[in-house]
Amino acid sequence: MTKLIAALRKVFSVRSLRCLPPLLAAVSAATLPHAALAEIKHYLYTSEGAFSQTQKLLDNPQISGVQILYNWRMLEPEKGRYDFSAIERDLAVAEKSGKAFFLQLQDRFFWEGARYVPDYLLEDPVYAGGLARQVDDSEAKDPKPEGWVAIQWNEAVRGRFQALLSALAENFDGRIEGLNLPESSVNIDGRKDKTGFTCDAYFNATLENMAFARNAFQKSQVVQYVNFWPCEWENSEGYMQRSFETAAELGIGLGGPDIVPNRKAQMKNAYPFFHEYQDKLPVIAMAIQEPTLKYVNPETGKTFTRSEFIEFASGYLGVDIIFWSASAPWLQ
Repeated sequence: MTKLIAALRKVFSVRSLRCLPPLLAAVSAATLPHAALAEIKHYLYTSEGAFSQTQKLLDNPQISGVQILYNWRMLEPEKGRYDFSAIERDLAVAEKSGKAFFLQLQDRFFWEGARYVPDYLLEDPVYAGGLARQVDDSEAKDPKPEGWVAIQWNEAVRGRFQALLSALAENFDGRIEGLNLPESSVNIDGRKDKTGFTCDAYFNATLENMAFARNAFQKSQVVQYVNFWPCEWENSEGYMQRSFETAAELGIGLGGPDIVPNRKAQMKNAYPFFHEYQDKLPVIAMAIQEPTLKYVNPETGKTFTRSEFIEFASGYLGVDIIFWSASAPWLQ
């Protein structure tokens, strides 16, 4: 299939492929070029614990699906013993409503009390503690703790994460529309870290995991969230460029946890690459989460409206899917 698409791209432009319905009908949706996909779709974004309170929003005809976040600990309560009952339950609700389903797998957490990885990662010395502390500013003299991230740069930890990906694929590949991997942004205080963190090791581990997920999920989409990379600004280390090149080459979708029109930090990092690569990626799926809804449009002095989010997402970023927080005003 990959060879077929590559051959077609040599003869036809990406956009001209849309004029070949007999051929495109045989091509998996997971590997279609971005330009061939339908117009932007709107999904509900929520966590497993909150879905029961928000699932009625699936009745909204403008909602095409749901993205639900599950943490690692919930899905693997003991080493090698997986519990996917919550996914099965939530997927059944989505299917009954006729809606698509994205599963977001979370291995990083943004408050101190959240250490949601299996106990064996925290206790067995081979996993070097399992988690690394995130801080608000790694350059500050006394940075404030801001949560934790699984130390994917540790080969043993990464191997267990990939085992979970394999188990998820075995049970859900083709049954769900897609799998989301968490955002690339982390902030580790290297002066106090004892887990072996380096920016290169973290970057390489992230790319290895997303390639592993793409290989495991042959039918469902795989989307890696990319917003910022540690140790980098404006592609200074080449991480951003390489992550987009790899995703385009392997047929991996990309996205991010926030759409904020023309926001300076994002415009210096991931956003220009989404703009450049929008016709080279199979799907671009981005979120508008609770904090995003509070950002103010400097031109109006008011929070961004739904239409302003959509216009930037579609016109500049090339977004196919927006995952909306249940607290978005238009959903109330």
